[in-house]
Amino acid sequence: MKILVTGGAGFIGSAVCRHLVGDLAMAVVNVDKLTYAANLDSLKPIAGHPLYSFYKQDICDREAILGILQSEKPDAIMHLAAESHVDRSIDGPAIFIETNVMGTYAMLEAARTYWIELEGTARNSFRFHHVSTDEVFGDLPFDDSLFLETTPYAPSSPYSASKASSDHLVRAWNHTFGLPVVLSNCSNNYGPYQFPEKLIPLVTLNALEGRPLPVYGKGDNVRDWLHVEDHAKALVTIATRGRIGESYNVGGRCERTNLAVVEAICDHLDKQVPREDGTQRRSLITFVTDRPGHDRRYAIDCSKIEAELGWTPSRTFEEGLADTISWYLANDEWWRPIRAKNYSGQRLGTGSKKP
Repeated sequence: MKILVTGGAGFIGSAVCRHLVGDLAMAVVNVDKLTYAANLDSLKPIAGHPLYSFYKQDICDREAILGILQSEKPDAIMHLAAESHVDRSIDGPAIFIETNVMGTYAMLEAARTYWIELEGTARNSFRFHHVSTDEVFGDLPFDDSLFLETTPYAPSSPYSASKASSDHLVRAWNHTFGLPVVLSNCSNNYGPYQFPEKLIPLVTLNALEGRPLPVYGKGDNVRDWLHVEDHAKALVTIATRGRIGESYNVGGRCERTNLAVVEAICDHLDKQVPREDGTQRRSLITFVTDRPGHDRRYAIDCSKIEAELGWTPSRTFEEGLADTISWYLANDEWWRPIRAKNYSGQRLGTGSKKP
């Protein structure tokens, strides 16, 4: 197969590209605008591979996207490109509307034109996989409830509202025009190559450098954590085997409070890289003013993808976190230029739902 991946230079997108080319020997066409969170260094393991190609292109340019589709002739599209940081959506919502809503509209229209031109098996097997977030569902109380695929949408931030809008567009293009789509909504991602404004790399690197470790409110907000490599495998499974018109929730079944995550990172680093003065890194934890409209809890019921497609997360959070911290310790040549160039080390996020 040949798959066109939008946002393939981002955190989740690059994991998808590496999995497709490196593990599955599938051809990949990576289309990415290369915004602040994109990093072509995340694709070095496959950059020279004959199955991999890259286009620097804005997804909002429908004609350019259509030209790439007609030239490359992919069997499927995996649409991951999006603005994804909640705090940035509060500071400046416009780019989220432009990229996540209008960009998805442009992708759908380009895909529809391309799909109509296909014939025979190519037309019948084509898929448009739209990758979204559990944040479209709003939040959950502190109980045992879970997000289902049928949970009503109730987005809380400009980011989640823009993603909810794009989800609705994708379903409408399937219902009205017959475009063969599948959708997925994921929980918080973590793992190697994550941009260091997100919670786990931010805390890891700040703690390593002896900086304050900012935690919103009391740190009692709960997130379900999913390793990015498990997510990449789930996404490819959905894109290739998911039922047309259906959506699939993808989660790690690893709920933790934000404070518990920060404390676990501190404890891991204290064991691996003790501070010279012998103090514990938990002393660096600093509680900061909570973000507006901060959702209390996210938790995914991923029983549908488990039952229908046979996917399950392969890592516990403890295993994945230890591996992730070790990766950042061993790959400072990847993250140091980011911290030095365009990032202060203070902006706080949680996990990635998009590239």
